[in-house]
Amino acid sequence: MLIFDHLGLSVADVDRAREQFDPIMRALGFDRFDRENDVSWSRDGEPEFILLPAREPDSGPHVHGRVGWQHLAFEVGSRAEVDRLHAIATDAGWTVVRDPKLYPRFTDRYYASFVEDDNGIRLEFMNNPPRSAE
Repeated sequence: MLIFDHLGLSVADVDRAREQFDPIMRALGFDRFDRENDVSWSRDGEPEFILLPAREPDSGPHVHGRVGWQHLAFEVGSRAEVDRLHAIATDAGWTVVRDPKLYPRFTDRYYASFVEDDNGIRLEFMNNPPRSAE
């Protein structure tokens, strides 16, 4: 049984957020479901990801580092996949926070990039393969 069933985020403009999130979520193998006031993506074995209209539409964008959302990291199978998702995100209008690179402060294998959408929502694409047997 999953501990996390779904993740819901409030956004200022659901249509614009759909434009920014959809290419990434589909590249990760999620299917999109449009409803009257929100949009969600799901994939077998993963929590549902939902974007909802903010109750206070002029209350954003979120500012990284303040109380609340920090970031969501998507672990992928290779550095090339990190690079690919980073390119998909920037093509969809995400702002680059950090280009793909190694993060040796985490591990000598940790490779990641960070992007942020119009709502200040930050995503990380990361690859941290197990240490090879020596």
